[in-house]
Amino acid sequence: MNEVHPPKLKKFMDNKLSLKLNGGNHVQGILQAFDPFMSLVIDECVEMATSGQQNNTGMVVIRGNSMTVLEALGQV
Repeated sequence: MNEVHPPKLKKFMDNKLSLKLNGGNHVQGILQAFDPFMSLVIDECVEMATSGQQNNTGMVVIRGNSMTVLEALGQV
């Protein structure tokens, strides 16, 4: 049986991240928590629409298997 190892995301805690998701969605927000499956709790989340519009969504949970790119937007 494979053992699950937690992701090494502690250095990103309380920092602003940019996330690209499956389906071409793009969101930004502050990392508040994560789990061993890389699901993330993002606070002050903003959805960046392709039209340039920004939609504030507040606090969200993003499943780890729906992310394609994770990028820190500040000094880590």
